[in-house]
Amino acid sequence: QVQLVESGGGLVQAGGSLRLSCVASGRAVSSHVMGWFRQAPGKERESVASINWIAGTVHYADSVKGRFVITKDDAKDTLYLQMNSLKPDDTAVYYCAAGRGPFHCAGYICSDEYSYWGQGTQVTVSS
Repeated sequence: QVQLVESGGGLVQAGGSLRLSCVASGRAVSSHVMGWFRQAPGKERESVASINWIAGTVHYADSVKGRFVITKDDAKDTLYLQMNSLKPDDTAVYYCAAGRGPFHCAGYICSDEYSYWGQGTQVTVSS
């Protein structure tokens, strides 16, 4: 059954903004940690931002701090990633992930610790 569905990707010029959404369903809804990862061509998947909505903590990769904001709307079971001041280096497929743990990596940055994944949405930033 469908667990996570992303949307909101697209083509934007450098300096522009996009907001990604991720709707959770099924068992993914009860995950207390959710995150956004991205994978650019020829590169490994990397953590962008994560949120532990029970503990109320968020974590950002250094490369996106001050530009991206992760939030969660519990009423809609939806995770968001507001991306501002986008750069060409932000070009990648963005994935939503969720899990109940256990999590051992600080900042919930280890992709193999997540149980549920979306299909990904492409973000392309032109210079």
